[in-house]
Amino acid sequence: MADLERIRLVILGGAGVSTSSIIKRFLFKIYTDKYRATVEDLFNREYDLGGVTLKVDILDTSGDVQFPAMRRLSIATAHAFMLVYASTSASSFQCVKQCFQEIREQRADYQDIPIVIAGNKSDLANTHREVRLEEVTDWVYCELPRLRAKVLECSAKEDQNVTDLFKTLLSLSRFLPVGSNNDGTSGLKRRSSAYVSASSSRNKNRNVSPFVSGDKKSSLVETVIPTTSSANAKPKPRSRSLIRRASRKTKQQINNASDDCNLQ
Repeated sequence: MADLERIRLVILGGAGVSTSSIIKRFLFKIYTDKYRATVEDLFNREYDLGGVTLKVDILDTSGDVQFPAMRRLSIATAHAFMLVYASTSASSFQCVKQCFQEIREQRADYQDIPIVIAGNKSDLANTHREVRLEEVTDWVYCELPRLRAKVLECSAKEDQNVTDLFKTLLSLSRFLPVGSNNDGTSGLKRRSSAYVSASSSRNKNRNVSPFVSGDKKSSLVETVIPTTSSANAKPKPRSRSLIRRASRKTKQQINNASDDCNLQ
């Protein structure tokens, strides 16, 4: 029986960047030019990922700041983020920067959270581009602290890189291997069953992802107990030569550290 894990993906962006179009293109393979302001939409899907059943909650949030309580709650409960701007709108990129600042203020673990910055409407970039891809990558990889983040441009209208956005999020979440060549159908296989229970035998020697939902994570985490232990056992003293070697190694690692931009 397959293991069950869950990830909650929250999509943030300004009004008019077509976050809903990205989701509908990915889930239902449809696109419409009709605009409807989003308040909050939640989509649920299950997928097979090499013996693991992954339950994905995709939360499409409002681009309007009139719902601050809902926005704070969505940020607090997310396991991964997709921040969407329009390549044709400089102001939408500023909204993405504001969204990231909100994440940074509310989540102490923001550097460990998978984040994809998506530049939608790339099909219009040749004639109406206002945000260069280099500008976005410089901001993410050089101006910000080191993040578990990637930058991609896409087009919901032309169905360009839409599946790659979600595959990249799963790779950053370590549900898919980095550089996976699976296409959208083989990498993400939709399950028909509503629920698959976890198998404790497969979890025994398995590293638990930090992005499993809290209720499931508690049942998967195992306590490691040493095979030999004694209440009166005393730690062996370390030799001074070993301490000196460890100290020199630590100093060498610090001296070799670099603060240059790290293109991940």
